[in-house]
Amino acid sequence: MSLSQLEFNNQNTATIILPGKAGDIETLITLPKTLTDSSPIVVISHPHSLYGGNMTNKVVHILAKSFSELGAITVRFNFRGVGKSEGEYDHGIGEAEDLQILVSELRKWRSQAPVWLAGFSFGAYVTTRAQEAIKAEKLLLVAPPVSMYPFDEIAEINIPWTVIQGGQDEIIDASAVKKWVDERPNQPQLIWIEDTSHFFHGKLNEVKESLLNAWLL
Repeated sequence: MSLSQLEFNNQNTATIILPGKAGDIETLITLPKTLTDSSPIVVISHPHSLYGGNMTNKVVHILAKSFSELGAITVRFNFRGVGKSEGEYDHGIGEAEDLQILVSELRKWRSQAPVWLAGFSFGAYVTTRAQEAIKAEKLLLVAPPVSMYPFDEIAEINIPWTVIQGGQDEIIDASAVKKWVDERPNQPQLIWIEDTSHFFHGKLNEVKESLLNAWLL
């Protein structure tokens, strides 16, 4: 099935298998209530494949819900080796290549749509690796694992971007995220939620409201 043949359910959602460099990519696409030729496409990358991360992760879900309310087509996909996606975990390198291929297919489908990128945790690293090649128009990083991956080796971000970070993150070093953000030549909007953990337990609605308010600026 091609993207042009998608059949959406009563939730405006469809699943499709798209080609990636290492094989099939399982993809979930949701349309906004109001769809136009210029409705943005936002592709959301999930947390670490080897630790239970997938496209139905609750933070990824709330991001998709938020972007839907902003009028965007939301696209979630499983990284290599997750769900029905083929291939094996590739330390963010192959995953970033698959993200680029996926966006290329989406642009063929809706050529007038702006492309936004979003990623949570490991997905934020994948997104940051791919953002320059993709030439997205806006970027969202949630809990980017700057203390675990070589973010400083990646091209600088020169588009409008937002970072959401929990102050009590037990997985990554929140202070390292703050330092990395402060050192960027093109400063992002930083949404700091002090009293929350890596997975934003009990704070998902706050994540949503913060994103809705920030993204409208």
